[in-house]
Amino acid sequence: MDRRSAALAWGWMIPAAVVAASAAIAQKPTGVPIDGNALLRRVDRQLNPPSFEAYKKIINVEPDGRTREYLLYSINDGRDKVAALFLSPASDKGRSTLRLGDNMWMYVPNAGKPIRITSLQSVIGGVFNNADILSLDYSAEYDVASVTDSAGQFVLALKAKTKAVAYDRLTMWVTRKDTLPVRIECLTPTSMLIKTLTFTTMKDFGGGVIRPATVETVSPLYKGYKSSMTFVQMKSRTFPAEVFTLTFMPNLESIRR
Repeated sequence: MDRRSAALAWGWMIPAAVVAASAAIAQKPTGVPIDGNALLRRVDRQLNPPSFEAYKKIINVEPDGRTREYLLYSINDGRDKVAALFLSPASDKGRSTLRLGDNMWMYVPNAGKPIRITSLQSVIGGVFNNADILSLDYSAEYDVASVTDSAGQFVLALKAKTKAVAYDRLTMWVTRKDTLPVRIECLTPTSMLIKTLTFTTMKDFGGGVIRPATVETVSPLYKGYKSSMTFVQMKSRTFPAEVFTLTFMPNLESIRR
C-alpha cells in the first residue's frame, strides 16, 4: 500500500497538493533544479501531521552509563505552537512547557506563574535542548540555501530565518524514496558542529504517518553523553486555541484522553 492509500485507509488525508509535490520531487531527473523549500515542507508533513498529540520517551545517558528517563505528553498545532506535560519521573510530574514561535516558558506546580526559558537551555539536561524537545516544523525556522541530489538522497543546506533559532545552520540528509530525514548536523555560523541527530526505527503510527520513531543525538561539546527521544504514540488531533496559552499550562493534564 502506498502512502496515499495508507492515509485514506487510516482516515487522515494527505493534502493532494502535498502528494503531487512529493511525486514531482521524487521523479525529478538528476541535474534538474529542485525546489528546496517545497522539499523541506514535504519533510515536515512526512514527519508530523499538521496538528497532533504524541507520547515521547527521552533517555539521557551519561559517560559512566547512568541513565535518566522522562515521559512527556506533547501537542503541536500548526507550525509554531507546542506544549508538553511531564508524566514521569515522579519528581518532574506535572511540569509543563509551552512554545509559541521563538518564545518558551516552563510551569512548575506550586511555584507560581510560568517562567521564561530559552531554546539553548534544557529542562531535562542531556544533549537535547529545549528547541529539540519543543521542535517546530523545520520550514518554520529555516530556508533551504541549496539541495544536492546524490546516491538516493537529497542533502539540504538550511539557513535559519532569524537569529532566535537555536542553530544557525543545518545539513539534512533526506531519503529520495520517502522524503524522510536520516541525519541532521547542527552547525554554528562558522560551520562548527554542535550536535548530530540520527533518525532510526521506522514505525507506522496510523493515520498515514510512517516515520522514524527514534531520534538519537550526540555532541562533540558533551563527550561521552548521548540522548534519545522515542515517539511511543502519535496521532492527528486538533485543539482549541486556549490550550496554547500561559494560563492553560497548569491544566494540560485535562486534555489527555
